[in-house]
Amino acid sequence: MPDIYKNRLAGLRAKMKQNNIDGALITERVNYMYMSGFTGSSAILFIDENRAALLTDFRYVEQAASQAPDYEIIQYRGGQVDELNRLIEEDGIRSLSFEDSHVTYAEYSEYREKLKAAELTPLGRVLEELRIIKDESEIDVIRQAVRIADNVFSHILEYIKPGVSEIELAAEMEHEMRREGAIGPSFETIIASGLRASMPHGIASEKKIEAGDIITLDFGALYKGYCSDMTRTVFLGKPNPELARIYKIVLEANQLGLDTVKSGMMGREVDATVRKFISDAGFGDNFGHGLGHGVGLEIHEDPTLSLRGNLVLKEGMIVTVEPGIYVTGLGGVRIEDMVAVGADKVSILTTSTKEMIIL
Repeated sequence: MPDIYKNRLAGLRAKMKQNNIDGALITERVNYMYMSGFTGSSAILFIDENRAALLTDFRYVEQAASQAPDYEIIQYRGGQVDELNRLIEEDGIRSLSFEDSHVTYAEYSEYREKLKAAELTPLGRVLEELRIIKDESEIDVIRQAVRIADNVFSHILEYIKPGVSEIELAAEMEHEMRREGAIGPSFETIIASGLRASMPHGIASEKKIEAGDIITLDFGALYKGYCSDMTRTVFLGKPNPELARIYKIVLEANQLGLDTVKSGMMGREVDATVRKFISDAGFGDNFGHGLGHGVGLEIHEDPTLSLRGNLVLKEGMIVTVEPGIYVTGLGGVRIEDMVAVGADKVSILTTSTKEMIIL
């Protein structure tokens, strides 16, 4: 097993020891990917002090052996519970922890009824807490996911013309992502043009681009399991003067956010600084979402740069900075970059220009 997975196992086991947990079940896909490297759609990790086992079905045995070579690969032929009970008995597990944030009530009821551990305890957000700090290998992959998105943005500018629909643009972007090596988009591509740009999450529609439209493009690439996320806003033809003014305010707010993010600050403090700037510019009621969020194996992870952002930012965290102003009946502007938090400053991962683009 590469050192990366040995380190993650050690981190989880340390957390388990602190909480007097004998064994843990990892069932959430992004979490078992993080712990083992296995990317299939069906697995359970059973981890205790001395054993790291991956349970899966016939479809994935070969893949699991290849991707998670130092895990004990166990193929279950009947119910998963039978194999789990065998491991519980063999290893003398009394306290078994499960991912309470991801297990359904029906699954929990089955665990409680059939598993032979004396105590079932919630694991809480232990895995999410481990995932929040990205190691160098993760940051390298995320940089590649960001690079793909940057290239897609450059590519799509040539396709934005009157008469092309938002859906057609989204399809071309997602096709280009795959040509660049991505698995596909990291979330449903947002393209909102004209008056629709006042909707922060205006998923690409059948609306056709028109001369004079403002166009918001929010998209990302999924590369080797990791996500990227960026937003740029462009104009097709001469900008509406008020939207051009709003663009300038959002661009300044974005830069303020980039200048403010640093290790040791709480997410809500960064959000408050940028929110005050936008409010002082007269658009406080038109910036209704958080300033940013963590990105990794999932498109939205901790920490958050928002009113509820109570986590302290630390070196190795990856976050977005994405201020926006949205005015119903006029349109909207959002500019979003991804950054890696460093000890003293951030490393800006997104490289696409943010100067006003008029096509």
